Amino acid sequence: MTAVRTTLVTGATGTTGSRTVAGLTAAGHRVRAASRRAAPVAGAEPVAFDWYDPATHEAALDGADRVYLVPPVGDPDPAVVMLPFLHRARAAGVQRAVLLSSSAVPAGGPAVGAVHEALPGLFGQWAVLRPSWFMQNFTGDHVHARSIRDEGVIRSATGDGRVAFIDADDIAAVAVRALTDSRSPDTDLILTGPEALSYDDIAATITEVTGRRVVHQRLSCEELRDRLAAGMPAEFAAILAGLDREIAAGAEDRVTDTVHRLTGRPPRTFRAHAEQAHAERRTSPS
Repeated sequence: MTAVRTTLVTGATGTTGSRTVAGLTAAGHRVRAASRRAAPVAGAEPVAFDWYDPATHEAALDGADRVYLVPPVGDPDPAVVMLPFLHRARAAGVQRAVLLSSSAVPAGGPAVGAVHEALPGLFGQWAVLRPSWFMQNFTGDHVHARSIRDEGVIRSATGDGRVAFIDADDIAAVAVRALTDSRSPDTDLILTGPEALSYDDIAATITEVTGRRVVHQRLSCEELRDRLAAGMPAEFAAILAGLDREIAAGAEDRVTDTVHRLTGRPPRTFRAHAEQAHAERRTSPS
């Protein structure tokens, strides 16, 4: 008799984790939803999990044979806590690991790049999802979304640089396939939306969709770093500001067919995302 497979999803209440849990459970898969407070998640088994508390790791891994890995938010060197957990996961019987990284971070690069580099040597089945910037950055609870709501401003050091922003729903759809397909990707996957847009383009689209004027305020890399450092560790603020500088230089001006190829449907446009987010905001209770 074949054992029931269990997928451990870390960050299960977050932007991609919650959507990945929903996709897995909708397809009938058994899911253990890991979060710091073991928050209830529809269709899944909640479990307490904290990257920085190894005492929570054993119960989370018990019986799991695959895992979706969302790195700890704001940590400039997540490998310090993630790699010991991954060694423990392999020893506990995890066979497939799917890591959420970034299109801007290659294997061996900064932040989660060290985890990416180590993953193929730890698991026979693996994938690294490297999405571009999230569309939800402008409509959720990100600093851009807050400044749009509060001031009608998007601040960046991206200049005229363009990004093929991606909807988190599309990232999660790829994550579900990477976790459940009979053959694992065993590679890294650059995930983008269908078009590369500048921050000026984003501001113009939000203005058109909402009817409220939104502008892109261009900062220098140093100005952005200092502004971000007021609310996060200085080292991480410098990393984020440096990513904006790379965007300005054209590093993210690309579109891939990965979402369509793996899921069978095209990725959502930013306008469609903005229209849906605006409609939901107008109908939600105040």
